[in-house]
Amino acid sequence: MSNYRDYQKQIAELQAKAEEARRTEIASAKAQIRVIMDDYGLTLADISSSPKAGPKTPRKPVEIKYKDETTGDTWTGRGRAPKWLEGKDKNQYLVR
Repeated sequence: MSNYRDYQKQIAELQAKAEEARRTEIASAKAQIRVIMDDYGLTLADISSSPKAGPKTPRKPVEIKYKDETTGDTWTGRGRAPKWLEGKDKNQYLVR
């Protein structure tokens, strides 16, 4: 029957084996990457640089769709209707 110390020893041995396997796999992966880079003539700069989309163009402001001529209040027609339009006919305030 195994005891705590035996398990700890087995854990340490398995961790050492896992670390060795990891080092071997990383070395193999690096070799494969080098071969692919050589085949295609790639450099680290080619791999690490990301294509830039360029400067973002600013969005055009949304045009005003409704306006109260007496108060100057406006609404684009997007989102919740403002309080000044509650219970009123929107068509009367439509900007033409």
